[in-house]
Amino acid sequence: MGREENITEDEAALYDRQIRLWGLDAQRRLRAARVLLVGVKGLGAEVAKNIVLAGIKSITLLDSSLVDDEDCTSHFLVSRADLGKNRAESSLHRVQLLNPMVQISADSGDVVAKDDSFFSNFDVVCVTCCPAATQCRINKICADKKIQFFSGDVFGYYGYMFSDLGEHEYAEEVANTKAKPDEDDETGEPSPKKAKTQEPDTLVVKKCMSFKRLENALNVDWSVDDMKKRLRRTPSTYFIMQVLLDFYGKHKRRPLIKSKAEDVTDLNGLRETTLDRLKVDKKYVPEDFASFCFAELSPVCAVVGGVLGQEIIKAVSQKDQPHNNFFFYNGIDGNGMVDNIGSSQH
Repeated sequence: MGREENITEDEAALYDRQIRLWGLDAQRRLRAARVLLVGVKGLGAEVAKNIVLAGIKSITLLDSSLVDDEDCTSHFLVSRADLGKNRAESSLHRVQLLNPMVQISADSGDVVAKDDSFFSNFDVVCVTCCPAATQCRINKICADKKIQFFSGDVFGYYGYMFSDLGEHEYAEEVANTKAKPDEDDETGEPSPKKAKTQEPDTLVVKKCMSFKRLENALNVDWSVDDMKKRLRRTPSTYFIMQVLLDFYGKHKRRPLIKSKAEDVTDLNGLRETTLDRLKVDKKYVPEDFASFCFAELSPVCAVVGGVLGQEIIKAVSQKDQPHNNFFFYNGIDGNGMVDNIGSSQH
């Protein structure tokens, strides 16, 4: 993480509410953070908005794709006038308008072509709209270089985020249960009334949390006894995500509305092969799931992007306990769930 930077008077005025919420030291850490955001579709737009408004130092928008019709309906950083133009470059102006104090840059290159040293320029890397192989490769690079890694995506009604912060230290406020009641002035004994009405003190405690790599979180053997016991508690969105990532890896694209009939058929076939690979019964993925996997729905992007943005802010500021390691959102039933999945090996 970059060094903490001093806050100017203008920044103190702009971020006054945030400083009151999480403290000056946390805001200084945010002010020093250099973020790489890969993928500027609907989810990426929400993440960019949230962390730029929070007051990071800089953000680089990396996306080699061109603005299409779906982009014009899934997020607010591009318009129909940008159709056919590079997505990152088209988003640059509106992101800058959100916070003139943050350095914004656009990179129209392909993330797959970036060498390992490229990622050393950042403190946080957030990967969206990429196949599993790309996410795992960047996660490994970040782990080796001690860069905080996040990834996520939204497919129709389904969305997820993942985080790998390595060995992460953070501060958390906890109630001081050992607070002593006031003593009676004359007898030196505790006053019953005062003891009952006294508010407990709050302490700031430093804690540490270990994270897993995405590769370990995806390649789980669900046939072993320990994992079998967890199956019922594991969100179905985890397995739906696996099917969608297999589709992404097979076709080098997301499911498309213009080829919906063919893609639904293929997704249903992948439901069987993916769950067989994971050694999981087909009942853990609903039979009709494929009908709800198309396009990025703005409300789902807002939910997942809100959580992902907040997790980046928590990680950078080292304030409060982060999610470890998945957040899943299922828009069909409106459920969101945090779960820790994968082997402990990092």
